[in-house]
Amino acid sequence: TKTAAQELARFGITVNALCPGFIETDMVANIPEEAQQKLLKRVPLGRFGKPEEVARAVRYLIEDGDYITGQSIDINGGIYIRT
Repeated sequence: TKTAAQELARFGITVNALCPGFIETDMVANIPEEAQQKLLKRVPLGRFGKPEEVARAVRYLIEDGDYITGQSIDINGGIYIRT
C-alpha cells in the first residue's frame, strides 16, 4: 500500500487498504456457532461487523479522504488491540 501510494501520488491517486475483521457475511454465517462465540470473545466491541460499516469506510475514503494515502485501515471491532 505504501509503495503504491508513493508511486501514484504524483498522479493525484491515493492508495489505501481496508482490512475488515469478521463481518456478518455468508462466510461468517457458515462458521459453527461455538466457534463464532469464541471469536466474539476476542472482539472488544462484542459483535461482528456489518457490511454497511465497511461500506461507510469506503465511502469516506472516496468522498472525504483526499489527504489519506498509504494507509491500512482496520475495521474489526478492536480485535487487534487485545493482548
